[in-house]
Amino acid sequence: MSSVSGSGERILAILDLFSEARPEWTSDDMRTALGYSRPTLYRYLKTLKDAGYLTSLSSGSFALGPKVTELDYLMTRADPMIRHGTAELNALAARFPGSAFLARWYGSSLLCVASVVSSDTPRSSYPRGRPMPLGRGAISRAIAAALPARERRRIVGHHLSDFAGAGVGDSIEDVMAALRDVRRDGVAVAWDEVTPGVVGVAAAILAGEQTPLGALCLSSDETEMTAEKLGEVRAAVRAASERVTAGINRAALPHAGAA
Repeated sequence: MSSVSGSGERILAILDLFSEARPEWTSDDMRTALGYSRPTLYRYLKTLKDAGYLTSLSSGSFALGPKVTELDYLMTRADPMIRHGTAELNALAARFPGSAFLARWYGSSLLCVASVVSSDTPRSSYPRGRPMPLGRGAISRAIAAALPARERRRIVGHHLSDFAGAGVGDSIEDVMAALRDVRRDGVAVAWDEVTPGVVGVAAAILAGEQTPLGALCLSSDETEMTAEKLGEVRAAVRAASERVTAGINRAALPHAGAA
C-alpha cells in the first residue's frame, strides 16, 4: 500500500516501480503494489502514456516510454558534471587503459552518467544508466567520505553489511575511521569489490558547501596495477576530480555585474 500523497507524488510512484529486475508492469500489479483505485490508476496511466513516459506492450503490460530517452539526451547536454568532466575522462582513459567514468549521487543512489573506455577488453558490471551499489566500491567510499559527518554515519549505519563485506570494517566506528582516511587522502581504492579482477580508484566531485555531486573513477585490470602505477592513478584521479570541482563551482558563480 502506497503512503504517498498528492497527484505528483503518486504519478512518480508509478515510474519508481520500474527497475532492472522488473522493467514491465501490468495495471493489476501496479494497483496491488501502490494501492490506487482502478479509476485513479487508469487516469495516471493515461497521463503518463500521453506524455510519452510510458508505453503499452502487446502483452498488456507497460514499460517506460520514449520521453525517458529524450530526457536522458537533455540531461547529458545540461549536467555540469558531464560538461566539465568529459575532457578529464578522455585524458585519464588515454593515459591509463581501462574505463574512466562519472557517477552521480542523488538521494541515496549512485548512477554512472558518462564513461570513456580505452581498454581492448573492458570489464564493468555497471555501465551508464545502471545503479551502482552503495557501500561497496571506491565510488561509494569516495562519496560517503565527502558527506557531512552526521549524514556519513547515517549512510554507514544503513549499509553496514555492505561496507563490512568490502573489508572496510565490522563496526560503524571502523568504517567511519576508514572513511576519515579517504577524506584525508582525497581518493578511495577498491580491489575486486564491484567487478571481479578490477581495481577502482575514485575521488569525489564537490559543489557548493563541499556537498558531493558524485565521483570520478578509473577502473583497471588488477593484473596491470603495480604499486607504482597505483600511485600515479591515485594522483591523476584526485587531480582530475579537483579540476572538475573547480570548473563546476566557477561556472556557478554570479556573473560580474549581475544583480
